Amino acid sequence: MRTERNMRLWGLVVAHADGRSLAVEHVDAVVMSAAGVDAAAVAVVLSASPPETVYASDRVASEVEELTLTLGEGPGVDALASGPALMADLTASDCQVRWPIFAPAATRAGVRAVFALPLRIGAIRLGVLDLYRAEPGGLDREQLADALMQADTMGALLLEEAGRDRLRSDVPWREHAGAQHPSVHQATGMIIVQLGATAAVALMRLRAYAYAHDRRLGDVAAVVVARRTAIRPRPRGRRGPGVDVERWRCPAGRSGPIWRTGSVRPPPARPL
Repeated sequence: MRTERNMRLWGLVVAHADGRSLAVEHVDAVVMSAAGVDAAAVAVVLSASPPETVYASDRVASEVEELTLTLGEGPGVDALASGPALMADLTASDCQVRWPIFAPAATRAGVRAVFALPLRIGAIRLGVLDLYRAEPGGLDREQLADALMQADTMGALLLEEAGRDRLRSDVPWREHAGAQHPSVHQATGMIIVQLGATAAVALMRLRAYAYAHDRRLGDVAAVVVARRTAIRPRPRGRRGPGVDVERWRCPAGRSGPIWRTGSVRPPPARPL
């Protein structure tokens, strides 16, 4: 019975490809329907860098993926580290305690339930599949089984694509979702050189600044790469992200605050 259903789902993936090479978005379309979710995203792990979003089904998925990237917390982060994170209601007290910033921010973005499934092939950690629902509610046994099977299919596809070095797609949302990530990697590298810090510490400094000033991580990284800020060591005894923000300016075309209700653009900054 399960084998028959798996074959039917595989047939649907092939049908979505419609004669083209199989890609992430074809598997994603099938898993969204099978799991009964409203949006989905896929992030891959690249070395020690933060996960790279390679596909987002819509604007909500893209926004929540960027929240995860900026905050460094959420079901997707936990799924990469320890296995599936199935959250039927982000407003539940355990979710609010577990992800005190991400959970309310994702809820305001229009997501009430998140199901994060790690993408792995054996011991190889490839990334995470995030499924989003606008209304609360868990996955039933059949929906979960379908989602896990499709996660395995997606993992195999990503591994094959990585081997051919062609993680790309004609779907506009996929390009948009990962557009900010190169600047994050570049900014992290610049901070490593400027401060003599490790990659983990450099990324933490970027995230600390983004959180403190209610900005997207990609926007902060773009400003760093453009050399409109000076990254300096934090004086002993001083608190804060340790970033000179006298010349802060949000990149053109990007929005400002993303997770705090009622937030406004910060006042003219002074050195931290």
